[in-house]
Amino acid sequence: MSNHETAWPKELRVSPDRRRLTVRFTDERSYEIEAELLRVRSPSAEVQGHSPGQRVTVGGKSEITISKVLPVGNYAVRLVFDDGHDTGIFTWAFLSELGEAKEERWAEYIAELADKGMSRIF
Repeated sequence: MSNHETAWPKELRVSPDRRRLTVRFTDERSYEIEAELLRVRSPSAEVQGHSPGQRVTVGGKSEITISKVLPVGNYAVRLVFDDGHDTGIFTWAFLSELGEAKEERWAEYIAELADKGMSRIF
């Protein structure tokens, strides 16, 4: 089993400006993940589709904030964003993987926006 599958968060904290989520795991790893990245890489079907080819590129979210963090059982949280998006279930493994690969995911996102003539700004 990888760290993504075995580590549990011991702290989830939204920044005062609501633009970042800090996740601290029991194995002492800690990640600060921007609300924008969480929103545009949401694990929801609305963003991810039902296959890799159906994934949607979401632009215009540079000012997005996290409105609520709601527990989902003991394995995930549902993040509610100020644009009303609330269908993503963020598992501990997903948050761990996103935090670990944050720079790579940002670069992929920026490249996707450029390829599609889209912008981070609304």
